[in-house]
Amino acid sequence: MGRIFGTDGVRGAANLLLTPEFAMAIGRGLVDLLQEAGEPRPSVLIGRDPRWSGEMLEAALVAGITSAGGDAVSIGVLPTPAVAYLTTQGEAAAGVVISASHNPVGDNGIKVFGADGYKLSDVEEAAFETLIEQPRTARPTGVAIGRHHSDPAALARYVEHVAASVDVDLTGLRVVVDGANGAASQVAPQVYRQLGAEVVPIHCAPDGANINDRCGSTHPGAVREAVLANSADVGISHDGDADRLIAATGGGAEVDGDVILAILARQQHLHGTLRGGAVATTVMTNLGFRRAMDALGIEVVQTPVGDRYVLEAMRERGLNLGGEQSGHLIDLDHTTTGDGVLTAVHLLATMRVTGASLDELSTVMSRLPQVLVNVAGVDRAGLPGAEAVWEVVAAEEARLGAGGRLLLRPSGTEPLIRVMAEAETQADAQLAVDRVADAVRGHLTI
Repeated sequence: MGRIFGTDGVRGAANLLLTPEFAMAIGRGLVDLLQEAGEPRPSVLIGRDPRWSGEMLEAALVAGITSAGGDAVSIGVLPTPAVAYLTTQGEAAAGVVISASHNPVGDNGIKVFGADGYKLSDVEEAAFETLIEQPRTARPTGVAIGRHHSDPAALARYVEHVAASVDVDLTGLRVVVDGANGAASQVAPQVYRQLGAEVVPIHCAPDGANINDRCGSTHPGAVREAVLANSADVGISHDGDADRLIAATGGGAEVDGDVILAILARQQHLHGTLRGGAVATTVMTNLGFRRAMDALGIEVVQTPVGDRYVLEAMRERGLNLGGEQSGHLIDLDHTTTGDGVLTAVHLLATMRVTGASLDELSTVMSRLPQVLVNVAGVDRAGLPGAEAVWEVVAAEEARLGAGGRLLLRPSGTEPLIRVMAEAETQADAQLAVDRVADAVRGHLTI
């Protein structure tokens, strides 16, 4: 078997790639890993998003955990960051999230957090994979078999944690919330209302089949339209597991993770709470962000794509703020992973404290035109050695000069090669992407 874990856990078509048998093996392997680390009877929290296959996979995980001698604690439909936070607050040795984030309903995924609330390291994942693949020679019996419990109060504890992260009254602020019919659907409106905001919920009625269906952070047009239709001050759009957000201004303009990160970085910088005088972002971050940070005297630490790499850089450098253009933002003063609801709370708090609208706050940076194309049906593994493709990339980089850039990389979660270009004009960025994407199709098509 090849590497099991990708950049964000295991993800794939539910009941095809991610089967109950596989989920059971993951549950057993996790208990083995924790027992080797000194936990004789580890307790594992399990949260999920509302998609149908989550029920099936949770049952299999519970069976795997308990059959290996661990206790499983189901905490229901909750955001990924809620599982990470709650894992740190009790006696759990690990937390597991069953979710495919922004992927369609047919997919699902499993990601694991340690007792400290952080995702497993590469070394831990490698050891975990070895244990998953090993045949089981001994099984506990009698009272050594694990138990299955539930914790119905988990949601309330997470809501209180997020609301308590700011000291602000949002009364008078009208907020549209797009829950993506996912894990944010109950939590997000509850948090914003608890802080005093008037909430207009959309796509907050999950039925297990409608998650991410033309809604949520990957379809930001929905929240923009709702903001305008309801004369709202701001819109917040989450993804299926609520670890990210995309916002909309009162005027209906989209505000992505780059702009939100710039707003929060400037606010922390002005108040002297930005640790290390720097923020961590990925190579996908718009060049306009770097220019804005340079103007403020804030260092930008660049990482590969993936919130785990942003987090690694933050911990290595002692930073407290980082994130991705997609809306994964991490504030280590309050959380250990990307948290869309918590980030939204701090964005709304910044609006209230400064008295500025999101339209006004968004002027912190001017983004360069950016074009991204996902090229499917190609050989991702062959990209490093595709000299003809890299020749085209080099030629386009020379044409764009210092006013632009190109990025070519295989997706870590989907069978795609992503081609991104930035330039001073939309036409230049589009031309660069078109030429490189054509080269990829011409030389790497399967």
